[in-house]
Amino acid sequence: MRFLIPALIFLVLFSSAAAYDPLDPNGNITVKWDIMSWTPDGYVATVTMNNFQMYRHIMSPGWTLGWTWAKKEVIWSMVGAQATEQGDCSKFKGNVPHCCKRNPTVVDLLPGVPYNQQFTNCCKGGVLSSWGQDPTASVSAFQVSVGLAGTSNKTVKLPKNFTLLGPGPGYTCGRAKIVPPTTFLTTDRRRKTQALMTWNVTCTYSQLLARKNPNCCVSLSSFYNDTITPCPTCSCGCQNKANCVKSDSKILNMVGIHTPKKNNAPLLQCTHHMCPIRVHWHIKQNYKDYWRVKVSITNFNYRLNHTLWSLVVQHPNLNNVTQVFSFDYKPLVPYGLINDTGMFYGMKFYNDLLMEAGPLGNVQSEVLLQKDKNTFTLKQGWAFPRKVYFNGDECELPPPDAYPYLPNSAQQNLFAFSTFISSILFLLIVIY
Repeated sequence: MRFLIPALIFLVLFSSAAAYDPLDPNGNITVKWDIMSWTPDGYVATVTMNNFQMYRHIMSPGWTLGWTWAKKEVIWSMVGAQATEQGDCSKFKGNVPHCCKRNPTVVDLLPGVPYNQQFTNCCKGGVLSSWGQDPTASVSAFQVSVGLAGTSNKTVKLPKNFTLLGPGPGYTCGRAKIVPPTTFLTTDRRRKTQALMTWNVTCTYSQLLARKNPNCCVSLSSFYNDTITPCPTCSCGCQNKANCVKSDSKILNMVGIHTPKKNNAPLLQCTHHMCPIRVHWHIKQNYKDYWRVKVSITNFNYRLNHTLWSLVVQHPNLNNVTQVFSFDYKPLVPYGLINDTGMFYGMKFYNDLLMEAGPLGNVQSEVLLQKDKNTFTLKQGWAFPRKVYFNGDECELPPPDAYPYLPNSAQQNLFAFSTFISSILFLLIVIY
C-alpha cells in the first residue's frame, strides 16, 4: 500500500501535466451544447466547437467528434454535419433516424454543400484555425435533433465519453458539465434570448498522446561559422527508414503516389533525421543596432500539404522584433510580463499552404530584430531559439554543445592590430 499511493499520485500528476502547455496554459477546444427547443420526444440543440488554442489548429481532413448516449437516444436529423454511420434503425417504421448508434461519430460537411444542409460556421471540411491566427475561423457548429431523450431540464441526460480527433489522436475530453444557459442577441440587437439548457465539454491536447516521436526538428547555422549544425540523427525516429524514398527516386513519378492514405501514413524523403518537417534557423547578418535571422521550413512528406501552418519560437530577443518580411507574426505573452515567445504563420493566399515535399515544399522569411544592448550577445548560442513548435508540436533541437560557436578571431585580430600600432609607435620614438 505504501508503494501504491505514491504511484497513483505520480500517475495523476503526470497525466495532468501531459496535457499542459506552458506556452499556451489556457489553450483548449470547448464543445458547447445549447438546447434551443423541445420536440415531442427530445430536443433540438446547437453544438459549437471553439478552438481557444493560440497556435494549434485542426487541419484537413478535419475534426471528428464522438460521444456515447446516456440512454437510448437517436439522431433524427443534422444540419451542418453528419454522422459517419447510421447504425441499426430497423425498429423504426416510417421516418428513419439519421443515426441510431449508441456511440455516434460526427464529422463536418465539405464546402459547397447545398444551402439547405448548411448551418452557421459549418461546412469547412472540419478545418479549424487557431485562436491566435484567426479567431473568426476558429469556430465550427452544427445543429442536431435528438429523439428518445428527455423533454425537460430534469429528464435530459448528458452524453458521456466524448472523444475528439483533430484529425489524429492527442485530445482528451473531460466530462460534460452543465453551465449557465448561453444568451443570444437578435439581429437588431434589441432583444436577448437564451438557451433552454447548456453544457460544456473541454478537450485538451497532449503531444505524448499524439505520437511517440517528435514530428519536426531544428537545424542551425550562422554567418560567423562555416559549420552547419544539422538535426540530430533519428530526431523523429528511424523505424520508418525502410519506407522512405530518395529525392530522385522514379517512384515519385507514379500516378497516385502523392495521394494521402486513410491511416495518414507518410511517405518521407530519406534523411538522417527522418522528420516530416525541418525548421532551419540561420543568423544571417549583424548590424550596429540590429541583427537579421532567416527562418526556413521544409516539408519532407510527399503525401501531405500543411494548411494554416504555424511556427512558434521562444527566444529572449523576440520582445524587439522590428520587421518580419514574408510571414505574419504575432507575439504570444502566456504569462503577461515575459515577451519572449512569438508565432509565425503564412500570409493568406501567399504562403499559408506548405506544399508537399519537393521543389515547392518550403517556405522562408527573414526577421529583423533590434538589439538590446543590456542583454544582446552572439556568444554561447544566445542567438538561437530556446524552443520551437511546428503546428503546435515541439520540435527536436540539437544539443547546446553542438551549436555554431562564435570564434575568437575578432578578439585576436583586434589584439594583433593593437600590437602592430604599438610597434610602429615604438619605432617612431626610437627613430626620433
